[in-house]
Amino acid sequence: MHATGKELLEARLEAIGDGGIYLEGGRIADTGPFAEVRARHPEAPVRRLAGGLLLPGFVDAHVHYPQTGVIGALGLDLLDWLERVTLPAEARFADAAYARREARTFLRALVGSGTTRALVFGSHYAPAQAALFEEAEALGFPLTSGLATGDRNLRSELHTTPERAYEENQALIERFHGKNGLRYAVTPRFALAASEALLEVSGALLRAHPDLHFQTHLNENPREIEAVARLFPAARDYLDVYDRFGLVGPRAVFAHDVHPNPRELERLAAAAAWVAHCPSSNAFLGSGLFPMRTHLTAGARFALGSDVGAGTRFSLLGEAMDAYKTQRVREDGVNLSAAALLWLATRAGAAALAQEDEAGGLEPGMSADLVWLSPLPNSTLEAVLKHAESAEHATGALFALAREAEVAAVWIRGRLVFERGMLQAK
Repeated sequence: MHATGKELLEARLEAIGDGGIYLEGGRIADTGPFAEVRARHPEAPVRRLAGGLLLPGFVDAHVHYPQTGVIGALGLDLLDWLERVTLPAEARFADAAYARREARTFLRALVGSGTTRALVFGSHYAPAQAALFEEAEALGFPLTSGLATGDRNLRSELHTTPERAYEENQALIERFHGKNGLRYAVTPRFALAASEALLEVSGALLRAHPDLHFQTHLNENPREIEAVARLFPAARDYLDVYDRFGLVGPRAVFAHDVHPNPRELERLAAAAAWVAHCPSSNAFLGSGLFPMRTHLTAGARFALGSDVGAGTRFSLLGEAMDAYKTQRVREDGVNLSAAALLWLATRAGAAALAQEDEAGGLEPGMSADLVWLSPLPNSTLEAVLKHAESAEHATGALFALAREAEVAAVWIRGRLVFERGMLQAK
């Protein structure tokens, strides 16, 4: 399946009121009405989920591992927020023990929000990045991530060199990529922090390992865009900075793209590259409102990202609702259905991670990545679901009202990794 704007706009819900899912070898092997699935597999053990809804696990296309602790730093735009809040916090990841504790906290927050796969912006420190991969492997979380790199315009302790960046990336790739569900993403922080030599290193790594992913930032803030134009006067625009080094392709995800020009949109579409739409972050930092319709018109593909810590929560339910609200207030906004929001939070993210045949749905053959959302007793969500007369209404209520507290259980590849009140350990 190749994710397209048409699929977003034509997304439809398929719901089974009393459904059953039969799992085998970590995958969905059979689905349908419970009585029929039970009849086909009479010897299988049964777990009954009373109340709520069972959905595909959510897929986050852009989130930052070292930024959990900075959520809620108010009153700053992107560049001031980076300088005053975020980069000092990321410098603490030089302490390997601290980084490992934060890796565990970060992964617990992801799965506790119903996220079962994610493209994660890593730490600038190789030991901290290794700790994230190790903790994800122990949890059984199919992580896609990579060492963040920059060699200018950051704090000096976060700077690398092109030579060291190549060596550290190469070592991490050899150690983790393609093993136990882990995948590697080459991750220059953004063009403002990357010299031409460092971007060339990124291109060299992708050429040496064609199955790697690529992630960075693009067109988030007007001040950022102007600064990049000054640093790269030969480039036609922000995207062209990356394109000149062979970094724009179908395994590339560019976070934000709030202020694109028509040429960039055309190029993103032609390259089958991806944009990670991060609505709460864009609003929180005052970066702007995502031009979804212009992306759709150009054929540029996008998925949903929480962008913690400028994003205000790990929950893609809340992020999807912010995407809905953002489009409602734009003059050219797209009217998103509940089915479209679910598509953005699941299938689109899986496709952005080149895992569209692996995750994002409940069809037989898919990985058994599942989230059970159950309303708390006497909650507003419980009351609304009692009145819901359609799957569309019930799903819309989930996006409007459900957050971390409503995540009752999460399975990844058929294994229970989270149950309300406790995290399962391997």
